[in-house]
Amino acid sequence: MADTAAPPFLSRKERLASGKALRQHTPFEVHGTWKSPGSQRDVIAILEASNRDRLKELVPIRYGRMLRSPLAFLRGSASLMAQDLATGPRSGINVQACGDCHLLNFGLFASPERNLVFDLNDFDETLPAPWEWDIKRLATSFVVAARDRSTPAAHARDLAVVCARAYRESLRAYSKMQPLEVWYSRLDTQTLLAMTPNAKERKQLERLFERAHNRGSDYASPKIAEQVAGHLRIIDQPPTIRHLGDADFLGTVQQSLSEYRNSLADERRVLFDRYQLADAALKVVGIGSVGTRCYIALMLSADNSPLILQLKEAGRSVLEPHAPRSRYDNHGQRVVMGQRLMQSSSDIFLGWMRGPGGRDYYVRQLRDMKLSMPVEDEDLTQLERYAAICGLTLARAHARSGDAATISGYLGKDDAFEQALGNFAQLYADQTRDDHAVLVKAVKAGRVKAMIEGK
Repeated sequence: MADTAAPPFLSRKERLASGKALRQHTPFEVHGTWKSPGSQRDVIAILEASNRDRLKELVPIRYGRMLRSPLAFLRGSASLMAQDLATGPRSGINVQACGDCHLLNFGLFASPERNLVFDLNDFDETLPAPWEWDIKRLATSFVVAARDRSTPAAHARDLAVVCARAYRESLRAYSKMQPLEVWYSRLDTQTLLAMTPNAKERKQLERLFERAHNRGSDYASPKIAEQVAGHLRIIDQPPTIRHLGDADFLGTVQQSLSEYRNSLADERRVLFDRYQLADAALKVVGIGSVGTRCYIALMLSADNSPLILQLKEAGRSVLEPHAPRSRYDNHGQRVVMGQRLMQSSSDIFLGWMRGPGGRDYYVRQLRDMKLSMPVEDEDLTQLERYAAICGLTLARAHARSGDAATISGYLGKDDAFEQALGNFAQLYADQTRDDHAVLVKAVKAGRVKAMIEGK
């Protein structure tokens, strides 16, 4: 459980007052500042430090993906921003933080009841930490994304303000709810459609929901697996999907899955036992995760119905040097427990294990109606609504683990905090642009090697 600034059994009024009192030592204005550290901070050294335990042959792919744009750089450099945020102001209130909260780490996926929900969907860096770090990274990501689209600076800043306002107003609403109301709150398709202002956009959203519904394990199979000598096997698609030459690899995966099985609830073990391992391969994923050990396991039922699991390495959170250490010895368990605490619904196969070499992993379905929102296709008005939805979603995640009333008391009822956050997001977007340029220069100078896929 994340620590909060006030004991949970004080009245809501007392907790609001406790939060408000925190403004005396951390006024809103300080959240709107950012001063570039300049030469005191070696961007490439920090990125290289985060590569130490990665698969060396995949690191150039990570850099190649980060080169694409400042937003891609932001996505791939969570450790860099975590270090920067740790030098900034703190109100003193902790929650279960995502740790890598940006606009593309939200999306649609299936609840255990097979309903589509919208929520945070990446928890590799989750750890109890200051709530400010998540909302600052999220707001900044909207400004960076808008600038990538050549949006005027004032409009880009507005996205950060809209996101922060939705966060503040939603936390105020959650602070008035009973704990069970907060816990059961979720953004399902009906709620999202009700928030859509016109018939044209509702139709677009319905088409998106239909696409998501078609992205189950059966959807993944034709793209990832094929029949080989009468058996379904994973298709090699180097360098992003490939079988390993180790003759014992499949046996090692089987042994690891046996340990993973122990992390499942009893009734889900029964379901898991109806599948057996047919094949496994290495799969490169994301941007910030490139180089970590990530595998996919093709599981088949007795009648060859596929289930594709992702076994993803979980290392130390990028927040850990700057926040309290995780209470869990297994980082896979840290990810799973953080996800269950922040997310309104979680994958029924979510679990963890310790694999070969003492490395920790978490396990989930590779695709289960998972779909990111197509923000690159949205106009500015749609992007503003998406910013508000992400702000609301983050507020609900923080309200589940932290004290919404204390944070709400700190944030207040006017727009002072979101205006400060708009200022910060602009300044840190400048920093991200400059840091991206440093990476471009380092690649050109040969200090680091980047692989541009498709060339």
